[in-house]
Amino acid sequence: MKRILLATFACLTMTAHGAQFAIVGAKVHTMAEQGTLEEATILIKDGYIQDVLKGSQTVRGYEQINAKGKVVTPGLIGAYTALGLKEVGLSAGQVDSSVDMDHAEHLTSLGAALDVSYAINSDSSLIPITRIEGFTAAATNIERSGFLFKGQGAIMHLTDDDALLKSRAFVSVDVTNSGADRVGGTRAVMWPILINALTEALEYDNEDWDGMLSKADAEALSHVVAGHIPLLVMADRKADILQVMALKQRFTKLNVVLVNGVEAWRVAEQLAQANIPVIINPEYNLPGGFDRIGATLANAGRLAQAGVDVAIGMETHNIRLATQHAGNAVANGMPYQDGLAALTSNVAKIYGMDKQVGSIKAGMSADVVIWSGDPLEVTEAAEHVFIKGQAIEMRSRQTELRDRYLDLEQARPMSYVRP
Repeated sequence: MKRILLATFACLTMTAHGAQFAIVGAKVHTMAEQGTLEEATILIKDGYIQDVLKGSQTVRGYEQINAKGKVVTPGLIGAYTALGLKEVGLSAGQVDSSVDMDHAEHLTSLGAALDVSYAINSDSSLIPITRIEGFTAAATNIERSGFLFKGQGAIMHLTDDDALLKSRAFVSVDVTNSGADRVGGTRAVMWPILINALTEALEYDNEDWDGMLSKADAEALSHVVAGHIPLLVMADRKADILQVMALKQRFTKLNVVLVNGVEAWRVAEQLAQANIPVIINPEYNLPGGFDRIGATLANAGRLAQAGVDVAIGMETHNIRLATQHAGNAVANGMPYQDGLAALTSNVAKIYGMDKQVGSIKAGMSADVVIWSGDPLEVTEAAEHVFIKGQAIEMRSRQTELRDRYLDLEQARPMSYVRP
């Protein structure tokens, strides 16, 4: 059986470039206008979704993939990660998700000008580990920085090459306890610095700039205050979240996204009215600091019930567990379709990529996952993953290690055996 499966996948992989696939008979969560189809056929051609047809249909000229009894979703999107920027966070070598302020001050004073698109490594071992779990794209950005802003993040496809989907896709800032500690040691310093930076950015003039911000910072933030790219604001306690909403009222064009939002459920109605989406880890339910005393597993459900667009997925090494997190969020009050949207269409919408990824409909990138069953159940798994219409080999460093140690009946210890 294993040989048959390998041969089948080898055939799919060899014909991936320019291939035409028909995924037939699955239950399909399109996350688009068609909703959920109990039985459907998805046509993939030249890297794009060509059509989604009701029922099981045989279409000539397409490689048929029998998916009866399976579930199909759009490729999942990591909402906030450092994929492609780090392998081991405490490595003695270069870690591109961390910033050395001493070497960056000639470019930036506040960190907004930093651009991670130059640092993405599509050969990271974390990418295949993540994509065989159903993830096809991710937002990636700096994690550790002494600057106020964490630079300009990017959106990437989880492929071995041509990974960058969108550079300078967002700017992020941390106004939590730890953010205030790094910038002035108090919110009384941090918030005026942030407000002044955005105020100066409103006046940015490429031809004649003499503001306090560096020219590179001013240019980056000018796109933020104009609403062209979102500002991701990390905040947890209710008081800070209210300040975030006040910031949006002050700068009316700001496209604000709340990140972390441990106490966001306390102001869920206000967030919905302000049209501020939230990227969260719904598993966070312990008061890890005085700004997180209101932590609860019901956070995601309460936000979704109030009409807030919620996205789930805030890790790097374990972003693949976001399906489990979404499942637990559903178990704690989040509507099922909102749980799926939190991994797909909502993430795409947040980053302005919803015309390319995040749903299954004609014209979208063919980022598609075939699951053995309900993707929010821990006993089910991704069986086939397509990125830009290419069938991805379901192999990673972890599967290779697993396979290596499955059979230990040999004369020499494994440390002396070369794969």
